[in-house]
Amino acid sequence: MKAGLVLSLFPGIGLLDRAFEEEGFCVVRGPDLLWGGDIHRFAPPSGVFQGIIGGPPCQCFSPIGNVNRARYGADAVARDLIPEFRRVVAAASPDWWLMENSPYAYSPFEGAYRLILDTAWLGERQARRRAFWSSLRLLPRVPALVSTDAGTRRAVGSRGTVDWAGSRRREGPCSLEDVLELQGLPRDYLRAAPFTRQAGMRAVGNGVPLPMGRVVACAVREALEAAP
Repeated sequence: MKAGLVLSLFPGIGLLDRAFEEEGFCVVRGPDLLWGGDIHRFAPPSGVFQGIIGGPPCQCFSPIGNVNRARYGADAVARDLIPEFRRVVAAASPDWWLMENSPYAYSPFEGAYRLILDTAWLGERQARRRAFWSSLRLLPRVPALVSTDAGTRRAVGSRGTVDWAGSRRREGPCSLEDVLELQGLPRDYLRAAPFTRQAGMRAVGNGVPLPMGRVVACAVREALEAAP
């Protein structure tokens, strides 16, 4: 099975989409709140998309989200939209799907494979851990990856979240350019984008780091090519 048409849910500024496009997939972006879209009103056609990818908002599952909820109230944190991801996948009936979120989130479907990756395992400057659930069993090419536990279905890194290059984590606040660089993008990536600096930092920071997205997209492509 080869790369085909992919629907992206909750695309944001499209970092995960870009990684899949680099692997030869044709990505169609669904509605996103960032651009005024509403996932609740989205009804995809059935049997059109080979795959579906996406990362529902993770704030309600992250520790900092719990802090913000306690400090500012429930409305300060995005609602759990994993049920909407599940609804769209069920309606579209793709051959495969992949969801990204916080490691504290849950699987949209029973029996899914769970993969945990950290940018530090890839030799990147930041240590950021994300979880991926998929209908595919993925074997990503990660230097620190030592095994995939069949029981927990999670990737195990030999160095955990240890920073490979020593003192790489920045102290103090980051600039927009710093955030772009940490996410694997050129420092001037949003130079012509219609964002304030604060909105740009939020949009980029909510995305899947591009190096991590590339590893996952490559693993999906290889899993599809190996399928009968």
